[in-house]
Amino acid sequence: MDNKFLIIDGSSLFFRAFYALPLLKTKRGLYTNAIYGFVMMVENAIEKIKPTHVAVCFDMKGKTFRSEIYKDYKGTRQKTPNELEQQWPLVRDILNYMNIKILESPVYEADDIAGTLSKLASEENFETYLLTGDKDYFQLVNENTKVLLTRKGITEMDIITVESIEKDYGIEPIEFIDLKALMGDQSDNIPGIYGIGEKTGLKLIREFHNIENLYDNIENVTAKKLKEKLIDGKMSAFMSKKLGTIVKNVPIEENLEDLKKVDYDYEKLSQMYREFEFNSMLARLPKEYQKEEVKEISEDNFKFEEIKNLDEAIKKIHINKSFAFKFITDGKIYEDVNPIYLAIKVPDEVVNFILWDNIDKNKLKEIMEDEDIEKLGYELKEDIIILMSLGIDIKNYCHDVKIAEYILNSTKSDYDINKISMDYFKKGYIDQDDFLGKGVKKKTYSEVKKEDLFKYFAFVLNSIYKLERVQRDKIGEENMTSLYEDMELPLVEVLASMEYVGINTDEAVLDEIDEKISLKLKDLEEKVYCEAEEEFNINSPKQLGVILFEKMDFPVIKKTKTGYSTSADVLEKLRGEGEIIDYILDYRKFSKLKSTYIDGLKAVINKKTNRIHSRFMQTVTATGRISSTDPNLQNIPIKTEEGRLIRKAFLASKGCMLVDADYSQIELRVLAALSKDKEMLDAFKEGLDIHKKTASEVFHVDYDDVNALQRSEAKAVNFGIVYGISDYGLSQNLNIPRKAAKEYIDNYLGHFVGIKNYMSEEIEEGKKKGYVETIFNRRRYIPELKAKNFNIRSFGERIALNTPIQGSAADIIKIAMVKVYNELKKRNLKSKLIIQIHDELVVDAAEGEVEEVKKIMKDLMENSVDLNVKLSVDMNTGENLYESK
Repeated sequence: MDNKFLIIDGSSLFFRAFYALPLLKTKRGLYTNAIYGFVMMVENAIEKIKPTHVAVCFDMKGKTFRSEIYKDYKGTRQKTPNELEQQWPLVRDILNYMNIKILESPVYEADDIAGTLSKLASEENFETYLLTGDKDYFQLVNENTKVLLTRKGITEMDIITVESIEKDYGIEPIEFIDLKALMGDQSDNIPGIYGIGEKTGLKLIREFHNIENLYDNIENVTAKKLKEKLIDGKMSAFMSKKLGTIVKNVPIEENLEDLKKVDYDYEKLSQMYREFEFNSMLARLPKEYQKEEVKEISEDNFKFEEIKNLDEAIKKIHINKSFAFKFITDGKIYEDVNPIYLAIKVPDEVVNFILWDNIDKNKLKEIMEDEDIEKLGYELKEDIIILMSLGIDIKNYCHDVKIAEYILNSTKSDYDINKISMDYFKKGYIDQDDFLGKGVKKKTYSEVKKEDLFKYFAFVLNSIYKLERVQRDKIGEENMTSLYEDMELPLVEVLASMEYVGINTDEAVLDEIDEKISLKLKDLEEKVYCEAEEEFNINSPKQLGVILFEKMDFPVIKKTKTGYSTSADVLEKLRGEGEIIDYILDYRKFSKLKSTYIDGLKAVINKKTNRIHSRFMQTVTATGRISSTDPNLQNIPIKTEEGRLIRKAFLASKGCMLVDADYSQIELRVLAALSKDKEMLDAFKEGLDIHKKTASEVFHVDYDDVNALQRSEAKAVNFGIVYGISDYGLSQNLNIPRKAAKEYIDNYLGHFVGIKNYMSEEIEEGKKKGYVETIFNRRRYIPELKAKNFNIRSFGERIALNTPIQGSAADIIKIAMVKVYNELKKRNLKSKLIIQIHDELVVDAAEGEVEEVKKIMKDLMENSVDLNVKLSVDMNTGENLYESK
């Protein structure tokens, strides 16, 4: 049997991928989780089976012949979420570039097309594999046809054969049709017979083999209640059998020869994988397509010289009044890791490398603090941290290639200098990841041959000067010079200082919280076991599902292809059904606190400084927001008391007090300013609770009569508007029907007319220009606004609405950070800005400076920009972050 045919159940796999993976997004904001999961499953199957023929079958929208048999067929299915809908046309593009034929029918379903193809292939003696997440396909299994069943998300698949079905179920493949006739199918709304599940259904099919024989011998069914169910459900069973039988004679234009597997269009596929940031998928392509085409670059880009000390370089620097530099290091200076070399590039000169031990730090200080000399770099924050450790206050750093590229295109997935060079000149050398390697094989700079190391950094420093000219021109053309020079560049030093200083962290406090949480977990574990009357793995969804829905007989809310769903939303719906549900939800909450926050934070405390030095990054989010990692301080929990306790571990330095300044509802104030909505502007001027005000309008109640739940839901609507949330997203957040969520949004826009008009105008302006801007001219290009597909276009419209709001709020916080940092520095205060968390700035204020710091922060933050809405800051102080919030 030489021919192998892989038939892909496209619709089943696509839905499975969407719900199995978190909502992955590109930096541009495009959802890709369904696409990624789908392609991963298809590629894994191709790798496993190595087919000679391949095809994918999709369902089309609209009713099929089964709807004529039963009008409520698939009637319980909810509308496809926009987050999934927008991915459909994109996955079809990928399949076209993979040269995989797509088959679909307006009358028949994907199952029927797949069944017909498998029959044709079986008749030609092909070895056929049906890739699916749906057990309905088991009825198609025969000696030539197997099912490749995906399970455990998207990573594993089992080969289902005649033998495995008989072993696991004790029936023949064709008898799955009759099993479905009895037990029905909740996902397709096939009724079956009420009260008959898989266990009873299998017992009956093993004895009678099909429902015709069962009803011919109904008297042989001795269980009285079961017999009554069967008699009452006879019509339903036969109708369900018709609905559940896969058709194998669908008229198909293509013949098997048309479905031969051919090579991919690697060029287009690689472009799409780059756009979607599918690096693991790129790695599967032939090597020549894993990277963009590189043109030869001049050997001048690699010329270098190792010099003994700074003296020779300093002479050239003073003549040119400009140099680019980079410290080559394998770690952080506050971790006692010193640089290996300093690389310096002066215009029209070769790159110089000086061994770190040979550098006169006083001479280094002289050139770095000379305001008449321009300094350029790439990822300057890392270099400024090293200078700070030496007590050097860098002056007149005027260009950072990475920061410049970020403001020119905030949706790139990678700002490696080689990629930036490729984008501008189609000429490059090598990415840092390729130079050092990845994972366990990754080398340090110390392990690289000196010749190769110098050649790589010669390319980096030569590229800095070449890119500086084109980047500055483009920044000027796009009216972003002030954004770059007055906000983003000064912020580099601010973030360097925040990372270098770090925050004082008490591991003993974390240990104390850890002990309490561990005891709480033990107590909850015992309570769960007591309720369940047995011990089991609480972290196993499968075991938990059996306990809740079989042993304890809780109502089944949702089923997955592998069993019962025990997701958070399912358990929330079961609240009140039994105490075990509350115990399990609490158990999960405390488990996450322990593993993610307690254990995670302890792992990153610097043993030398007893501080956490989170890495603050400017070039990660498309909206302009600063992000942090190792640890992600933006994710420190604040919604639960237990989570907030973790903030007690973040302490003021000895003899200091933490001063916390938090912008009040900054994004909503920005929305009011941009939209000029009178109702919202008046609410802020009058000092009203904006969420309460919104609730009174959305729910049509007097302002004073708004209750806590209404305010909470109105808050979700307010921020839903800011973040461009869909009715699906809002319904998930509030656990309400989508219809109600849509009504909330419609009521909101019906009252805040200025906001509604602003939204329409912003979308139209975005379509006309191809981009939207913040108040400070930060630009974000949105090609999706011109997409022909409605769902992709809708996605672009949501980005067009939320980018100016979120981006402007992010800009305001950045301006405030720069002003606060500079003022503390100008006054020569000992107090340090140490943390930015969302809309919150924290200063470690020295004794005797607290009141001065509070005045500085409040004044500069509230007056950092001139809007037609007054900015408001909530101020608190404390010995730790818990007290100061």
